[in-house]
Amino acid sequence: MEDAEILVIDYEAWQNLHAQHRCWSDFLVAVLEKGFITKERREREFLLFDAEKRYTLFLERYPGLDQRIKQHLIASYLGITSVALSRIRKKMGVVNLG
Repeated sequence: MEDAEILVIDYEAWQNLHAQHRCWSDFLVAVLEKGFITKERREREFLLFDAEKRYTLFLERYPGLDQRIKQHLIASYLGITSVALSRIRKKMGVVNLG
């Protein structure tokens, strides 16, 4: 979708860092907590909100992303079809600049 940089560390090297420096354990816990919170929020929103509300939250959390990636990917993320997303965007008056 977009260029990215991926950092990779050998598992044994990670274990050595982890054993020698407590800050890496704290870092790992922080990353895991953030991932868990994100997952729980997303699942809760699927249960509590309709597709239009989920799309509104998506636009608030990721401003401009809707203009940078394909609509079918956003629809998939929201758990709806591309057709349903198109209807929601039309209803909300969202204009596609791409």
